Amino acid sequence: MRRLIVIAALLASYPVLLAAALWPAPLVFGAAALVSYAAEYAAPRLARRPLELLGQAHLGVTVRFAARETAALLLVARAAGPDSAWFVALAVSMFGVHGMRALHTGLALRLRQTLARMPVTTRNLDVSALRIPKLPPGWLGDPRGLRFLYLDALPVLGAVWGAVAACCGAALALALGAAGVLALLPYVRRTRPLTDRVRVLEVVGAQVAAYRPEVILYFSGATAAAYQARMWLPVLERIDRRAIVVLRERGMARHLEPSSLPMVCIPSSADLMSFRALSSAKLCLYVSNVGRNVHMLRIPTLRSAFLNHGDSDKEASFNPFSRVYDEVWVAGPAGRDRYRKAKVGVRDECVHEVGRPQLQGISTEGPGLPYRTVLYAPTWEGWNDDLFHTSLMTMGPRIVRALLEHDPPLRVIYKPHPLTGHRDKAALRAHRRIAAMIEKAELAKSKARHPSRAEAPATYVRHLVVTGPEPHLYACFNQCDLLISDISSVVADFLASEKPYAVTNVAGLPEHAFHERYPSTEAGVLLGEDLAGLAEFLDGEDTLARARVKLRSYLLGPEYPDALTRFNAAVERVFAES
Repeated sequence: MRRLIVIAALLASYPVLLAAALWPAPLVFGAAALVSYAAEYAAPRLARRPLELLGQAHLGVTVRFAARETAALLLVARAAGPDSAWFVALAVSMFGVHGMRALHTGLALRLRQTLARMPVTTRNLDVSALRIPKLPPGWLGDPRGLRFLYLDALPVLGAVWGAVAACCGAALALALGAAGVLALLPYVRRTRPLTDRVRVLEVVGAQVAAYRPEVILYFSGATAAAYQARMWLPVLERIDRRAIVVLRERGMARHLEPSSLPMVCIPSSADLMSFRALSSAKLCLYVSNVGRNVHMLRIPTLRSAFLNHGDSDKEASFNPFSRVYDEVWVAGPAGRDRYRKAKVGVRDECVHEVGRPQLQGISTEGPGLPYRTVLYAPTWEGWNDDLFHTSLMTMGPRIVRALLEHDPPLRVIYKPHPLTGHRDKAALRAHRRIAAMIEKAELAKSKARHPSRAEAPATYVRHLVVTGPEPHLYACFNQCDLLISDISSVVADFLASEKPYAVTNVAGLPEHAFHERYPSTEAGVLLGEDLAGLAEFLDGEDTLARARVKLRSYLLGPEYPDALTRFNAAVERVFAES
């Protein structure tokens, strides 16, 4: 409703401005201008999508501001006459204000682009020699220059009181615009040395060479896939060799959790392959199969090992692309068996079982609350229909509704895959429906428990929807008693907790065929399309505890020595062999 009001006020204000200017009716013009500015300010927060549609119809923000200014010029022309010197001065000043805004936008864009186009960016490395300047305040360095557009309110509202007031307002707006340009100039000058590509690479290369990296974690991909690299950072911080993270997409480091590991982002393949500072490294670890891996794989002195970003029964865990690596590191015997059965060209002697070091710290005990907690963690829809394992569209809302309506009450934690909706928007719609159901249930329970605080449901937190990196998936494991998930690495990782779990049978396979195809489900309850097994899973006796312990060893490897020791030993073996 608020969105409609804002857009209606914005669109209706312009005909009123034009009519008031031609009348002329200065007071009506002033009132319409105030409504127009207020709606313009509120629209990006309350009606972003309609604003995007206006932009596509060539009625973007700059056109709207120019239309308002034109109406102000008409008002002055009608009141003072088109031959008035004040009218001419106002028109020239208006053009001057836009000229200053354009100059400011150009400087802000140059500043952003200089920093964004650096051949290499870093984190946790001392590159003070480059003297990278701090960015100016957001209002000053924003290339969109929206705040500078609002300077035209001075002459537009000044026109209500006459040509003289409008000209004074325009002069003041011009002076403020010029001040903004002058304030931005020093920032632009200080970034000029960063355009020297050779020097930037030399300075960063010297710092990397001084660190003498031995192991590289290489990652390329979309920001939504940053979790694939994020899960390995704490592990590499604890191994006995010096590790460095090499990224390819600008700004990716911002999406990785705080880490002590040095990071370098080298977008250009030519710069990467000639970046000799990495020559001290002997091992490169890959967490996903992407085209840009080839740029690092071409370096003959680096032994390559594919870690993957999860150990599951999905086809991605035995992808034929894996044979391009020197080695494939899996968690336990199950990973080795997947490649052996799939016959995708990965030789058995190239597969090494290294455990899942990330899983240390996962508790085998529930949160100990007076009510049980169920974690629903569906996977995403996959890159194609052959990789489709998600229950979101077909079963998700019904699963969550059953959990919310269960008696006795349960706590629900819902954590969808970060890539949900990436390929199929139906998955995104199902996700939003589930989130709305949980929010509604939480609000109802909050009102029942705290009727005097009905307007502040956040004071009573029970159910949880997790869409960001925090709380981490493993923290959700520790906060739940039961898991419902799809075929994914979530199931294998959850076995570290030895708690009961259920897996959705989206394909509708017979139980025996399902377990044979997806071994990670053998110690869990199967949920079919009709959710027939859900009630038994929630209320029945747990008869699969021993099976989960046995399956844990098969999927994740032996409990002793611990996974970090085995992972570190795999790293040391590579160095001994090289």
